[in-house]
Amino acid sequence: MGEQSDILLEWYDLHARQMPWRTSPADRAAGVRPDPYRVWLSEVMLQQTTVAAVRDYFHRFTMLWPTIIDLAAAPDADVMAAWAGLGYYARARNLLKCARAIVADHGGVFPADREGLLALPGIGPYTAAAIAAIAYDEPATVVDGNVERVMARLYDVHTPLPAAKPELTALAAALTPARRAGDYAQAVMDLGATICTPRNPACVICPWQGGCAARRAGTQPELPRKTPKKAVPTRHGYAYVARRADGAWLLETRPDSGLLGGMLGFPGSDWSDAPSAAPPVAAEWQILSEQARHTFTHFHLRLTILTARLPQHVAPVRGHFHPAAEFRPAALPTVMRKVHDLASAALRHD
Repeated sequence: MGEQSDILLEWYDLHARQMPWRTSPADRAAGVRPDPYRVWLSEVMLQQTTVAAVRDYFHRFTMLWPTIIDLAAAPDADVMAAWAGLGYYARARNLLKCARAIVADHGGVFPADREGLLALPGIGPYTAAAIAAIAYDEPATVVDGNVERVMARLYDVHTPLPAAKPELTALAAALTPARRAGDYAQAVMDLGATICTPRNPACVICPWQGGCAARRAGTQPELPRKTPKKAVPTRHGYAYVARRADGAWLLETRPDSGLLGGMLGFPGSDWSDAPSAAPPVAAEWQILSEQARHTFTHFHLRLTILTARLPQHVAPVRGHFHPAAEFRPAALPTVMRKVHDLASAALRHD
């Protein structure tokens, strides 16, 4: 097993991807240690999100809050606004909880072992292993979708995911070296992202081609197998977009729990098969012909948009007015930006 790890590390030394949060193998060899804060921040952002989508957010966060202490002291609303558009907003809430716990309970220093990291808010087994390995070189086994795919092909595992996860994790653990564990963890992920790709894997340039059981069997294109997903349901709702005579927008902060928790958005109804109308203020609401469409992990959403112009002195039963000069559509989650784009065009022309 050590030979396999050595082969991959040699490949990684030459082909490691450049990431704004990554310490290169050459720098690590020269004694540069990764910053646990940047490792943690990137791993949280990368959960169910692509590297391309994360780069700009990572730059923005590290510019605004260069250290864990800076982030812990940041106002919730500022962090949620900076996260807007990245999705899975519980990650942003947990980011703040974790940062504040590290400052309050650990003096602003990340625990250096997997067990200590697991005790922190919002850090699960994958993130704990990634920080322990990448930041501290602990031989923790880091298993994401790329690693699962590489292991399924390397050992020709035909058990479908997610049932195969324990087996693939055990196989990955058996290969994890005690030396250069951080570089190795990133090397396997890079291998899956650049060579052992979901479609058309580049087997002829793979450093592990000689030991790949699926390549010998000719089964690599069909692995890993996956249990068919259930059909994704569609939910419906109402979104109410209103502007006051002075141009202020009527907005509300969603409850901390649930989808888009803690995010700013337009007042709306429940999201269900048969949502109930829930206008935030009495007005002459106009229904737009086009709906806002968005897909979450477990369902599609179709929002009927209603718009209204409001007099200067009006008291809504829900929400609060944001002056036009302070309103930034970019601070809204993606689905609410879609609502804004459709509604603002209508409000300009009504």
